[in-house]
Amino acid sequence: MKLVNYKLKYDFAPNRIGMMLHNNVVDLEQAFKQMIENDDSQESVCPPPHDPETFYAQAPSSIKTAEKVYTYIQNHQPQTQYKREDVILETPVPNPSKIICTGINYADHIKEMGSEPPEFPVLFSKFTNALIGPEDDIHKINATKKLDYEVELAVVIGKKASNVKKEDVYDYIAGYTIANDTSARDLQKRTVQWLQGKSLDHTTPIGPWLVTKDELTDPANLKIQSSVNGEVRQSSNTKHLIFDIPFLISFISELITLNPGDIILTGTADGVGLAMDPPQFLQDGDIVKVEIEEIGFMENKITDR
Repeated sequence: MKLVNYKLKYDFAPNRIGMMLHNNVVDLEQAFKQMIENDDSQESVCPPPHDPETFYAQAPSSIKTAEKVYTYIQNHQPQTQYKREDVILETPVPNPSKIICTGINYADHIKEMGSEPPEFPVLFSKFTNALIGPEDDIHKINATKKLDYEVELAVVIGKKASNVKKEDVYDYIAGYTIANDTSARDLQKRTVQWLQGKSLDHTTPIGPWLVTKDELTDPANLKIQSSVNGEVRQSSNTKHLIFDIPFLISFISELITLNPGDIILTGTADGVGLAMDPPQFLQDGDIVKVEIEEIGFMENKITDR
């Protein structure tokens, strides 16, 4: 199941939770009402929240309801659905309480950056001001001349997680999506802390949807790729993660309590612009495409601001 945070074009109504069905968007609340009206056995199911923030805050129960609705609409024509071109997709989780990122987590990326393999995961944070939708422009401000791209698998937490054992981690995951952890290398490198180069306004697209864990069952073996203006720059596989998803979530949850809707970025592969000879940084008008097998892709334009 692919869950989306969407709004209709030319409509000022608040964003809503939907599901992708054959490249169309089906509104979750409307489909739930249809299911209840036509299937008496589902009358005891609690209605799901229609707004995305509440939906993820109420996970995992809200996701379980969505799964029932999705099963229903696969076998029954939805009364209301919207063509993909008639909607705007926003970042799947609109206001996570935490965005925790992982640095230098692919061996080849460590090598190209001239770093040493870490003993423990290198963690840093982003703030929600950086998040944008899968169709939005990435803003390049005057403060940076070295804006870089980083395709990453993002994990969305599905229920409160604290001191989780590695073997239990997948019980706490809602699903997976794609992130482009764009990085202002000149700002990132001017101090020992990376935050100022990693959390600029309107720079981190997430999306295009969240693929629930029942559909994406092997996140440890996914092709991951980025390109700039059609030229492939990064091409790897999540099997090359140094600290895999079970280790990461377990490690983080020993330090920080994770809440439903929190986003964990797992790190990027080799091929970033900084490591090219000569370095190649993003410029106004560039089109960056990031894609991950079994999830999809995003294309975002770089715009000077």
